Amino acid sequence: MNCILKHIFFIFFFSVFISSFSQDAQIHGSITSNGINLPFVQVAWSTNNNPKVFSQTDVNGNFRIIGLPVDTINIQFSHIGFITKNRLVIISSPDEIISIEDSLIANIIDFDEVIVTGTRTNRRKTETPVIVNLIDNNTLENVAACNISDGLLFQPGLRVETNCQTCNYTQLRINGLSGGYSQILINGRPTFSPLTSLYGLEQIPVNMIDRVEIVRGGGSALYGSSAIAGTVNVLTKMPEFNSFDISSRYSLINGQSSDVLTMGNATIINETRKSGLALYFNNRKREYYDHNGDNYSELPLIDLSSFGGTFFLSPKNNHKLEISFSNMIENRYGGEMILDSAHIAQQSEERSHDVFIGNIDYEITSINNQSSFIFYCSGQNTNRDHYTGIHPDNQEELSMFMSNPPYGGSLATTYQSGIQVNHTAQEFPLGKNTITLGSEFLFNEVLDSIPTYNYFIDQKTRNLGLFLQSDWSFHEKINILSGFRFDIHNLLDNSIISPRISFMYTPQKYTQLRFSWGRGFRAPQAFDADLHMAFAGGGISRITLSPNLTEERSDSYTASFNYDRPGRESIFGFTLELFHTNLRNVFFLSPQGSDELGQLFEKQNGDGAIVQGVTLEGRCNYNGKLQLDLGFTLQTSKYNAPVEVIDGLLPTYQFLRTPSNYGYSTITFTPSNTWKSTLNLVHTGSMLVPHFAGAPEQDIDELITTNSFLDIGVRSSYTFRQKNDKSLELFFGIKNILNAYQNDFDTGKNRDSNYIYGPSMPRTLFAGIRLMSN
Repeated sequence: MNCILKHIFFIFFFSVFISSFSQDAQIHGSITSNGINLPFVQVAWSTNNNPKVFSQTDVNGNFRIIGLPVDTINIQFSHIGFITKNRLVIISSPDEIISIEDSLIANIIDFDEVIVTGTRTNRRKTETPVIVNLIDNNTLENVAACNISDGLLFQPGLRVETNCQTCNYTQLRINGLSGGYSQILINGRPTFSPLTSLYGLEQIPVNMIDRVEIVRGGGSALYGSSAIAGTVNVLTKMPEFNSFDISSRYSLINGQSSDVLTMGNATIINETRKSGLALYFNNRKREYYDHNGDNYSELPLIDLSSFGGTFFLSPKNNHKLEISFSNMIENRYGGEMILDSAHIAQQSEERSHDVFIGNIDYEITSINNQSSFIFYCSGQNTNRDHYTGIHPDNQEELSMFMSNPPYGGSLATTYQSGIQVNHTAQEFPLGKNTITLGSEFLFNEVLDSIPTYNYFIDQKTRNLGLFLQSDWSFHEKINILSGFRFDIHNLLDNSIISPRISFMYTPQKYTQLRFSWGRGFRAPQAFDADLHMAFAGGGISRITLSPNLTEERSDSYTASFNYDRPGRESIFGFTLELFHTNLRNVFFLSPQGSDELGQLFEKQNGDGAIVQGVTLEGRCNYNGKLQLDLGFTLQTSKYNAPVEVIDGLLPTYQFLRTPSNYGYSTITFTPSNTWKSTLNLVHTGSMLVPHFAGAPEQDIDELITTNSFLDIGVRSSYTFRQKNDKSLELFFGIKNILNAYQNDFDTGKNRDSNYIYGPSMPRTLFAGIRLMSN
């Protein structure tokens, strides 16, 4: 009997004991972002009767909350660099156990965003063996960019320079190489023709852009000709949710000239998220600006209007159609500032552009997402009316000039179509391998003529490319990206194979070591700068192609160390990259004397050249309040044998207009969700610039070593957040605070218009207003 009572007492006591530990419910789970577990995520819970209690996820992204009452629990997940998420969980019994699997969306610094440019497939940034840098919409906003040209300044290894004092055409340089070495893509397609590239960087408005992906070096050889220095891929905005955004900005250029920018966006998406449309418009009106008081502009008048959008449709599961289009209409005038026709001016350039760019992509994905088929086509058409002229001093020649002024016309057409097949073999030997196979055809035609100058270019290029790539992760710490491109080009006697291979080793989490080699080529054709006429010494300079011009070849090597570490309150990272590019049969401009119209140059093949250096990137964000980004490059760019760039001067080994050091930095301070300020700077070291005689200030031809300069800007904003999901933002700022603008411009009609360097604008004050949905 006593034994039975002891057992009953024991069972009762044990039940009470267990029950006492079961009165409080618990919640456990894990937090991820894009499929990766997030450590150190702050987890806070509260009820109407309980204050917030804080916890966090462990190093594997897991968390557990115990001691929860029967109530409605408000759980908040927050992590630096990610959008805070709130969830309501109802606890209905004291012994309830609830499991939560949730994810956060990157907001401030997404060091592991999904990118496409490095491999032509979707890959996480830390998993691709090719380094891909990103410019997102926040960066473009923080630096007060009007267009992509302004935004590319704030990327490591990149420079955007102005190359004409009269018309202000711009050129992108990657790792010290000129614009013709860089492949510019719109949504992955090469719709930038040589003619479009002259002014296209300033014609792509900032509100058209979702993000820009940049690949430096030969790791982008899979994109074909002109990708020697790197690839810039402009990705337009895709519809994600219903929204609108409209803004207007007024700028005052050095207290003298106005610049008014108005832009808007609207997005519509249906309830099933099977279709959506994103539209944008942009209008910019800028007065011309005269810096040295000679009544000749240093900044041309610009009247630019653009409109476009992106549409997507999923007609069935695993099928997606994307269509994007843009139309840019621009009038640009620079030179003597008169209110009359361009040919009445003593010296001037006028350009009227009508540019249309469009893409169509259709993608079919297998049910298990292991395979995909993409068909794409794209095109652009540019109609341009233009004038480039300078009045002769001789009265008889002037009369002939006025009777037949040098007006001209241009037409540039680009068409591309192709197919791409991707397949991921999950059980490939030693690991996973994504195979990419594709073929594409690219046609480009440039017609450019000025009958008065007997100037006529009719250039047609056709290129058939085949590409194959293997993206092989044969070990959790090792990835090899290899492939080649086979090109048949109508201006080449033989077909060209461009191989590339990249290797990535991940010794530990958040750390990557990368090595890449790629081979590329440039066809013997006219590129953007070759189509530009410059004024010098009372005439115009023209560039022709040597009849013996052959393709330029390259070998590009890069090695890098990358580290990014998220912590409880901060994210910190840096990248150190070494680059080396060996050019063979390098293109250079050989002076050919002059004729009655001006200077003559011929593009010829030289011996070779080596461009090499090191780039350091740094990034840090503390508690969502303070963010720092910086990049700095040291490099050398030299011909193997000296080349003559000006008649009568000693040849030089140095590349022109290529500083040995340059860099940028941005610091963004966000004390609250209403205030934000960004300080930005761009540093450019000294460089060698040609200066031709002719202006009153310049009586000899010479090579000038410029001074270094520092361009500093600031932007601040305050946002009024409304209860109706609308926000009103007021912003203001200053560009080029130190007014580090070039102070030795030539004056008068006989100026050397190519003698221009330094920041693109003098000190400029701006202010604006923006209305948007939250």
